[in-house]
Amino acid sequence: MNLRTSDRVNYLLICSFALLKGISVATATEPSPDQLAFFEGKVRPLLIKHCYECHSTETKKLKGGLLLDSKEGWMAGGDSGEAIEPGNPNESRLIESVRYKNSHLQMPPKYQLAEAEISVLERWVQMGAPDPRTGTKVAKAPGIDWEKGRKHWAFQPVARPAIPVVKNNSWTHGDLDHFVLSKIEAAGLRPALDADRFALIRRVTLDLTGLPPTVSEVGAFVHDSASDDEALAKVVDVLLQSPSFGERWGRHWLDVARYADSVGKTRNIPFPYAWRYRNYVIDAFNADKPYNEFLAEQVAGDLLNATDKQDREEKLIATGLLALGSMDLNERDSEQFQLDRIDDQMDTLGRATMGLTLGCARCHDHKFDPIAQSDYYAMAGVFASTATLSGQQNRQGGSKQYHQPSLLAKLDMPPSTKPSDSKKNNTPTSNNAAQIAKLKNRLKQLQAEAKSKNNRARLKEEVTQIRQQLAKLGETEIRPAQAKNKKNAPEEAIDMDAALAMAAAEGRVTNLALRVRGEPDIQGDVVPRAFPTIFSRMQLPLLPSRESGRRELAEWLASRDHPLTARVMVNRVWAHLLGRGLVETVDNFGASGAAPTHPELLDHLATQFMDEGWSVKSLIRSIVLSRTYRLSGQPIPANSAVDEANGLYWRANLRRLEAEAIRDSLLAAGGMLQTERPAGAPFDSSDAGDLGKGNRKGKAEDPIVRPVRSVYLPVFRSKLPGMFTVFDFAEPDQVNGQRDVTTVPPQALFLLNNPFVVDVAKRAADRILEQNLPDDKARVRFAYAYSLCRYPTEAETERALTFLNETKDKRSNWAALTQALYSSAEFRYLP
Repeated sequence: MNLRTSDRVNYLLICSFALLKGISVATATEPSPDQLAFFEGKVRPLLIKHCYECHSTETKKLKGGLLLDSKEGWMAGGDSGEAIEPGNPNESRLIESVRYKNSHLQMPPKYQLAEAEISVLERWVQMGAPDPRTGTKVAKAPGIDWEKGRKHWAFQPVARPAIPVVKNNSWTHGDLDHFVLSKIEAAGLRPALDADRFALIRRVTLDLTGLPPTVSEVGAFVHDSASDDEALAKVVDVLLQSPSFGERWGRHWLDVARYADSVGKTRNIPFPYAWRYRNYVIDAFNADKPYNEFLAEQVAGDLLNATDKQDREEKLIATGLLALGSMDLNERDSEQFQLDRIDDQMDTLGRATMGLTLGCARCHDHKFDPIAQSDYYAMAGVFASTATLSGQQNRQGGSKQYHQPSLLAKLDMPPSTKPSDSKKNNTPTSNNAAQIAKLKNRLKQLQAEAKSKNNRARLKEEVTQIRQQLAKLGETEIRPAQAKNKKNAPEEAIDMDAALAMAAAEGRVTNLALRVRGEPDIQGDVVPRAFPTIFSRMQLPLLPSRESGRRELAEWLASRDHPLTARVMVNRVWAHLLGRGLVETVDNFGASGAAPTHPELLDHLATQFMDEGWSVKSLIRSIVLSRTYRLSGQPIPANSAVDEANGLYWRANLRRLEAEAIRDSLLAAGGMLQTERPAGAPFDSSDAGDLGKGNRKGKAEDPIVRPVRSVYLPVFRSKLPGMFTVFDFAEPDQVNGQRDVTTVPPQALFLLNNPFVVDVAKRAADRILEQNLPDDKARVRFAYAYSLCRYPTEAETERALTFLNETKDKRSNWAALTQALYSSAEFRYLP
C-alpha cells in the first residue's frame, strides 16, 4: 500500500492505537504477607463481584479494552488510558470511576460501590496496588468477534463462479468479459468503443515491457491484415517472451517486496548484495516460475529441495525478501532491534501475500480484522526462530561495525550447513557462564520493575546496557544465528565481488512471549508458534519442534486452499493492467480495506490462475486479450452520469507511466538504452559507508544518466534519484502495491529543463534527421510515430512545420520540437 504523508500518519495512528492506552504499572517488589492478605481478603473478592462481568477474559464482550482479572491486564490499561497509578489514587482512573464524581466516567455503570468498598480500592492503590496474580490471559482474545470475522468476504474459500449470461454475447471475447459486461448491462450502460491499433500497440507494449514499440513495430501491427484478435495475440506472445517483460513485471514485485540497496533510517548503510535478489525476481518472471513456487522460495527457499547447486543457490537468494527490511542500526537494545525486524517481516509477508495488515496486531488485538495479538506473536515465533542474514547488525555493545560479511549467506555453502548449527557462537564458555547467569538474573529483576511507572527511563537504560553486555558475550533473549563481534575489532572490508547473498537461515527455535502493548520489557504468556486463528477452517500444519516453521509457512501460503494468496496476486495484476484493482486497496483485503467491485470476477481469475499452474504470464495474456482491456478511454456522457469513476470498467482508465517507464522510453528515444543486464551491484565501494554522511568525494553522478534500464539503478533509501522522487517512485521502506500518482509543477519543469532530457531530445532529433525521408512533413510524421506511436493530424503537422521554420538552426529546432513531444501529457500517459 502506497501512502501519502497524511495517509501514512493515519495508518500509523491505526496501527499504534494501543499507545492511547498508556502504560499502567505494578509494584516493583513482591507483595508483603500483609499486602497479600489484604488483596486476597478484600480486593480480589471485590473485583470478582463488581468488575469481572465486563472486565475479564471470561466475558463475552470486553468493555473499554480493560482487563481486571490479572495484574498484566490492568497494567496494560484500557481504551481510555491508564487504569491504575500505584501509590497515587487521585491519579488513577479506576478510583475516579468508582468515586462517581465525573458524570462521564462512572463504574460500575448501573450503581455506585459502597463507601467501604471504595475505601478498599483507594487503600489498595495507595499501598502500590500489590497484586500476586501473574501471567497475561490472552488465549480467548475476547475483544474479537470471531463469528463476524469469519464472515468477511476475504476469509471465504475461493469459489468457482458460474459465467454470467449477457445480452450482447457477440461483444465478449472470453469468460472475463462476461463478468464485466453483465454489470455494465445491469446498470443500463454500454461499453466504449475499442481503442484504435495505434493506441493499443503502445498500451500493450508499455504494459508488458515498460518500453515503447519501435516505429517498425507500430507499422507492422497497424497494417497487419489479420483480425484484431489475431494481430494482438501475435504481438502479446512476442512481448511475453522478451527479457524486458521480467524487468517490467519484476519491478512491480520489487515495489511489494520493499526492495532497496541500503538499509535506510539512522545509519543508511548500503546492501552490497541485494542485487542478487533483484535479479532472482526478474529471472523468475521471465521464466514464468509458478507463483506458488515463487512465493514459497522467498519464505523458505533454503529449506526446499533443490535439483542442483545452481537451483540451491537460487532458492537461497530468494529468501533475501526477509532480509531487505529498513532497520534502525543505531538501536543498541538487541531485543528491541530483533522485535522490530520480526515486525518488518510480519508486516511485509502479511500485506504482500495475503493483503493483511498483521503488523497492526503487534501491540494489541487488530482493531478491524480478526487477528489477535496472540496470533501475531504465534506467527512471529517463526521469524524469531529464523536467522536473518542481512550483512548488518545493530550497535550491540556500542559497536559501530554495521557491515558484517559473516552475517551473510555463502553461496558455496553445503546444503546441510546452517549458520545456527555452530554451537560455538551460542554456547557460553565456562569463563563467562557465571557472568551471563548474573546478568540474566539482574535483567529479570529489571523487567519486573519495568512494570512500575516509577523510574522507567532509568530502568530502560540499565536494561539496554545489560543486553549490550550479553550481546558481547554471545547471549541474547531472542537469538537468531549470528556471528559474534568484538567491539574493537576492525570493520570487515566489503568485497563487492564476493559470493555472498542476503538470505534467511534456520536459527534457534523460539516461542515468543507476548509483549504487552508491544513493549519488549513487559512480557506476557509465551505463545506457541502457529498460524492465525481465523484460518482454522484450513488444515493448518503443525510446526516442528526442531525447525523454525518457515517450511510449513511457505506450504500454507502456497496452498490452493488459502483464501487470500491467489486473490491478492490476480488483483495486483489486474490493477497494473486496468489502472485500479478489483479490490482497490491492493495491499489491504481486511475490513478497513475496500470491498471488491466484481467479487465473482476476482474468484474467476483466482481459480483460473491456480488451474493454469499459477502462471503469471498466462494470467496476463488472458487479461490483455480480453475485450475489456482493449477499450478506448473515450467518455460516454450517459455512462459518466451514472458511473463517473468508471467502477464498472466501461472504458479504459487513464494511466500515467511510472518514473522508470518514462526514463526508459526517453533513453530508447535517444538511442542510448543498453538492453544488457549490468553485472554486480549498482554502486561501487565508494558508496559503502553511511550514505547519510555523504561518502563520495566531489559531486556524485546522477544515476539517471546511466544507459541501463531503470530497474538496475541503485535504490538507496532516503536518497532516491531526483527523477524518481518527482514521478512518484515507490517508497522503498514498506510494501507498495500501488504507487501514488501526482500531478505537480516539478514534473513539467523536469521535462523542460533537466540536462538528461535536453540531451535525449538532441539525440532523438539527430536520429529523426538521419532517416531517409523526402521532406520535413515526412519527418514530422515520423517524429510523432517515434515518440507517441501515432501519426499527427493535419493541424499538428502544420503547427510543427511553422515552428521548424522560425529559425535557421535546423538541429536546434528539431531538438526543441522533439523535447516538446516528450514533455507532453500524451507521452506520459497510456492511451
